[in-house]
Amino acid sequence: MRRRDVLVGGAALAAAGASWMLAPRETLDLMGRAKLAEIVPDRFGAWTSELSDKLVQPKTRGKLADLLYSDTLSRIYRRAGHEEQVMMLIAYGSTQSDLLQLHRPETCYPAFGYRIARNEQVRLKIGEKGLPAREMLAVGPGRSESILYWTRIGDALPTDGGEQRLVRLRMAMAGYVPDGLLARFSIEGQDTAAGKRLAGFVQQMLGAVAAEKLPALIGRAHHANDRSSIE
Repeated sequence: MRRRDVLVGGAALAAAGASWMLAPRETLDLMGRAKLAEIVPDRFGAWTSELSDKLVQPKTRGKLADLLYSDTLSRIYRRAGHEEQVMMLIAYGSTQSDLLQLHRPETCYPAFGYRIARNEQVRLKIGEKGLPAREMLAVGPGRSESILYWTRIGDALPTDGGEQRLVRLRMAMAGYVPDGLLARFSIEGQDTAAGKRLAGFVQQMLGAVAAEKLPALIGRAHHANDRSSIE
């Protein structure tokens, strides 16, 4: 056997071994058999809600959409005695990979004609570690939305697309195929206090979720026992 053949064969075996090592072999599913409508309360405190299909959606029609998101929940919450309303959209995908991954609002809103006027990382004071999130302002023709959202990939809470890809790579190297979730809350308009109002709403909502179901929304490393605000 020639030396060249040995080297080529060795390289092929090494590549095959690396491919096997990187191939995820176990799923990391924090949702289980539960549905979003069962986890997220439709009313809490002074807030009541109704289902809505008029929100900016993170998915498109067709088979790819069905693969990306196995469950979605869109609601509009209204507070008794106030005109204020909060639009909520949560999208869940049981598999996050190179081909199937959550669509972040930075991508979805421009597809609907919005311009992202502000986009910054914030941390909600929820639990001891805090909840990494993003605050955005999307401006469209005749309409704008102040947005607060976070994403969960397995137990991780990536705050941008690059971090999201890195999380998936690390989990793949560890042998896991994680699930994923996008939780988005918005108020119509450009009120500078919208972020704090949305943070307060999220704190109340998470506080009304059963403790054993919270990991599906924010991962197992976080809990919602503390007061919520934005740093």
